[in-house]
Amino acid sequence: MFKLYGFAVSNYFNMVKLALLEKGLAFEVVTLYGNQSDEFLGISPRGKVPVLGVEQGFINETSAILDYLEECGAGKALLPHEPFARAQVRALMKEIELYIELPARLGYPEAFFGMEIAEALKTRCKAELLAGIATLKRHGRFTPYVAGDSFSLADIYFLYSIDLACGVAKKLFNLDLLADFSSAHELLALLNQNPHVKCIAADKEAAMPAFLAMAQAKAKA
Repeated sequence: MFKLYGFAVSNYFNMVKLALLEKGLAFEVVTLYGNQSDEFLGISPRGKVPVLGVEQGFINETSAILDYLEECGAGKALLPHEPFARAQVRALMKEIELYIELPARLGYPEAFFGMEIAEALKTRCKAELLAGIATLKRHGRFTPYVAGDSFSLADIYFLYSIDLACGVAKKLFNLDLLADFSSAHELLALLNQNPHVKCIAADKEAAMPAFLAMAQAKAKA
């Protein structure tokens, strides 16, 4: 059985968790926050989650974990078999991460934790988010899924990146990132009806108070 190390508020942890659930693979959750202890650095060289424990050892980095799960060949495939289509899904995953998820993180301190950030960072955050959404509009198919007519890893990245990016844009700039992106709105509604997605959302809500208390304590330290 796999062991999934991380915590329910982490969007990257939830990406791997949803992939495991969609594939129908057995796994055990080991709740753990990223840290710099010698013990944890022994399984995650940068001290971050998620980490997947497998028979041979440990795999860190979300994209590497998801690739491993696909290459194992067990459960439902979340990447197309045909090489070009597979490459398109992987490109969408990378575009969502680099141009939407990571820019949104610039705004996390102020949007979610009440810590003021520099105006230059806010300006950069807004510009990069708008460029990222424009990129997704150009490349995504949304028929109805991000890469076409089948649920894929691109939808997992979309689901657990776009909601946070929209939250940052709304709180910092009073901006609706998806105002003229109806197909993205429709896909979010569709994905949020998935029973596995609902289960993950409930777990996140239950874990949020402990996470916020931990984050506030760390900020005061």
